[in-house]
Amino acid sequence: MGKVISVANQKGGVGKTTTTINLAAALGEKGKKILVIDMDPQGNTSSGFGIDKNKEENTVYQLFTGDCVIREVIRQQVAPGVDVICSNVNLAGVEVELFDEPDKNNVLKEAVDYIRDDYDYIMIDCPPSLSILTINAMVASDSVLVPIQCEYYALEGLSQLIHTINLVKERMNDRLDIEGIVFTMYDSRTNLSSQVVENVRENVTQRIYQTVVPRNIRLAEAPSFGQPITIYDSKSAGAEAYRKLAEEVIEGKH
Repeated sequence: MGKVISVANQKGGVGKTTTTINLAAALGEKGKKILVIDMDPQGNTSSGFGIDKNKEENTVYQLFTGDCVIREVIRQQVAPGVDVICSNVNLAGVEVELFDEPDKNNVLKEAVDYIRDDYDYIMIDCPPSLSILTINAMVASDSVLVPIQCEYYALEGLSQLIHTINLVKERMNDRLDIEGIVFTMYDSRTNLSSQVVENVRENVTQRIYQTVVPRNIRLAEAPSFGQPITIYDSKSAGAEAYRKLAEEVIEGKH
């Protein structure tokens, strides 16, 4: 049975989408079968795999409205070993459409349960807010992987997220756990980056990955070419970092 991992942080711009795309690609490169579900109406994960999100007929939105079953919305082999369920701006309307539905928090879980056995890992890129979409992702997941940008307010956003995860665990999904915390956009030239890492390590009891993802130009360029970093620049520092992170995820080391 596949492991379902949400990639989440209520703060925007912390590397959620970058981590989802490149960790999925690195896991696929290692022979794992991966499904990525883009749960952000901005659809940046879909674009990052070279998919024209606005031309897709079947997306997460159609899955939520019941117009499609999950196997009809899967785009196969967008990168070696990686399938994707796309998203676009239509998904923003789900909040209103499902408002009165009594089972609105379980829509994604019920769909994902049908295809769990087809994959080693199912990764869900969450929007940067606590919405019905994020709740659906967490209810469907076994764990949450938290990217943290090496910046001043990192710890503040993290404590809010941990509180949210604990609430979902308590009320809706008792198996939900924190997969691990990964530092992104690390700049070894600044004292701030190392201070943030040290501060988080001292104040957090959750698992923290040894891998630190550097601030890397090639990593920033890759989405505009619609390619994961493992394809766009396989030998870059960013590609190597996500390969190491993939090894940690597979081995369960933190």
